[in-house]
Amino acid sequence: MHATRIIAIRHGETTWNVDGRIQGHLDIPLNDTGIWQAEQAGRALEGESIAAIYSSDLQRAHVTAQAVAKVSGAPLYTHQGLRERCFGDFQGRTFKDVEASQPEDAQLWRTRNPAYAPPGGGDSLIALRDRIASTVDEIARQHEGEQIVLVAHGGVLDVLYRLATRQDFQAPRTWELANAAINRLLWTREGLSLVGWADTAHLQQGSQDEAHS
Repeated sequence: MHATRIIAIRHGETTWNVDGRIQGHLDIPLNDTGIWQAEQAGRALEGESIAAIYSSDLQRAHVTAQAVAKVSGAPLYTHQGLRERCFGDFQGRTFKDVEASQPEDAQLWRTRNPAYAPPGGGDSLIALRDRIASTVDEIARQHEGEQIVLVAHGGVLDVLYRLATRQDFQAPRTWELANAAINRLLWTREGLSLVGWADTAHLQQGSQDEAHS
């Protein structure tokens, strides 16, 4: 049995990252900094053996993935299973706005209640975890013995870290989710393990770390 090596990358920066606005499933483009970050991530992976690149279908992730594909020459596929958590009616708003108008919802969100789903069709953390675990398992099984790149979102990367380190939903986050950082994991049929996290050596300027993009 062979392992699948995974390079997981969060999309480059968007204007809504800077503004602290909740993106979720809304299709927000990269800003100029985000485009530069995506290009830097692609250059950082130049020369690596990459069998395939899989991206969320949302453009902020897909454009980031295209920058990696341009350098590596690896085929690029989109997969809706790599989308960010849906935040329902909260999408397009800031957390402060939600906190002011719907304090009970904000408290459930802040305390990472696993079963809580934002109103308007949002995903619970349980639903997000199950979707990401299933998607990664599906993709990784196709590439045993190879290395792949997954380009996704902050919420997705948070789930991957928790799965790899066996931390529960409500464990305090002590890890970074930087835009365009390079994160490395190992997948086997027993699950994920952590190899390296939050490598930003290829980025020469700060990136916004907004957890809910």
